[in-house]
Amino acid sequence: MPSPLPVERYGLIAGNGRFPFLVLEAARSRGIPMIVAAIREETDPAIGESGVPVHWLSLGQLGKLIEIFHRAGIRRAIMAGQVKHKQIFSGIRPDWRLLKVLGSLAVKNTDSLIGAVARVLSDEGIELESSTQFLAPLLAGAGTLTRRAADAREQADIAYGLRIARHLAAVDVGQSVVVAEGACVAVEAMEGTDAILRRAAGLARGRPLTLVKVAKPNQDLRFDVPVVGPQTIATMRECHATALAVEAGLTLLLDREALLAAADAAAIAITGVDRAPQEAS
Repeated sequence: MPSPLPVERYGLIAGNGRFPFLVLEAARSRGIPMIVAAIREETDPAIGESGVPVHWLSLGQLGKLIEIFHRAGIRRAIMAGQVKHKQIFSGIRPDWRLLKVLGSLAVKNTDSLIGAVARVLSDEGIELESSTQFLAPLLAGAGTLTRRAADAREQADIAYGLRIARHLAAVDVGQSVVVAEGACVAVEAMEGTDAILRRAAGLARGRPLTLVKVAKPNQDLRFDVPVVGPQTIATMRECHATALAVEAGLTLLLDREALLAAADAAAIAITGVDRAPQEAS
C-alpha cells in the first residue's frame, strides 16, 4: 500500500493580537504544518513558544520574507493579525523589493499596498489564501449573538450606523462608526476601533454608544478580515457603549466564548447583520 502524500506546509505572516495564535491552533488540529514569519514591530513574542519554526523580520523586509518562504518550500501562505495602518505608513523601512512595490502604487493606501505585495508573492510562486478557511466557526452568524438583544434605540442607531459605515468602507476611509442617539459621533480612519470608541466617549458626554463595524464592499479576506475580540468588549464597557453590530459571515469573533461571556456580563448586545444581496455582489 503506497504511503500517504505529505500534507503541504503553509507559511503564516503574523501580525499582532491573538489572531495568529488561533490560526496556528486550527492548523495544528487539522494536521497542517506551518512556519511563521513574525513581524518584530507587531507580533507577540510568545509566538516563539508556539512549537513551530518562527523567523523574525522587520516590517518592510519583503525580500527576506520571500527568501524565508522559498527556503522552506512554502507555496501557500496566510496573513493573520493586524499591522497598524500608521506603522505601515510611518514606521516602515522598505527594502529594495518593497521600494519597487511602493513606487508602482497609484493610490498609497493599505489595501493597494498589501494587494501589490500579494501579487509579488504570487509571481514568486507563493499564493496568499484567506485565513478564514481555518477559522470558519469563529465567523459571526446572523441575528442576536448575546443573551440581550438590541433594544429599539440601539436598533435605530445600528440601522443608521450601517448606512454611514458602508459608505465610508466603500471609499476606503474606515470600517467602523460610533453612533449615539441617532448622531454619528466618530468614524474610523487609521487609528483603530478602540481609539474611536474613546474619542466618541469624550464627545458623547455619557450618552450610550453603539458601535457598528462592517466589511468593505469587495473585502479581500486573504489579508483584511474585520475582527472583534474581548478587548473590544472591554473598551466598549469602559466607554459606555451598549451595542455592537457586525456583518455576518465577514467578521471574526476572536476568542468567541470569552467575547460573548464578557458582553453578557456587561449587558452589551451583539448583532450579526446580513449584507444585502446587491452589496455582497
